[in-house]
Amino acid sequence: MRKTFLFMDTVTNKVDAKGRVSLPADYRSIVKDAQSEIVCYRSLTAPCIEGCLEDLLDKLACEMENSLDFFSSTQDELTNLVFGDAKRYPFDSTGRIMLSAKLLKHAGITDTAVFVGKGRKFQIWNQENWAKEEARIRTEILKKRPSIRQPENNA
Repeated sequence: MRKTFLFMDTVTNKVDAKGRVSLPADYRSIVKDAQSEIVCYRSLTAPCIEGCLEDLLDKLACEMENSLDFFSSTQDELTNLVFGDAKRYPFDSTGRIMLSAKLLKHAGITDTAVFVGKGRKFQIWNQENWAKEEARIRTEILKKRPSIRQPENNA
């Protein structure tokens, strides 16, 4: 049985002048246990950085190949934006990754980064932008009151 690796919690860490930021300890543990690397790219839908283990991008590539026409403009555009932007970010002996200037600029991150766990992926936000986004999400969820259906147990 394959172990599931989930990124959880919200952690704020300092970013140094070179763009280095400590990956939260739980995230480093996931990377080590999964024997993988962190991959980051600019979010397509928000002013933040998306991060995940490399195997999730492999799954995404398979999904795109199976659900989109290989020669379609949609497939071409999505793969350009995700895979053309993605990069592996190994962490150093102190647990830091060095984010590129392109990623930092996209997310508006200067001296503080907020890591937000999202299950099989995570996001890295500018602290003020995350506070606004979290408040917006909470307001929307309270309005919608979503539910998750539990699978029926046929025992």
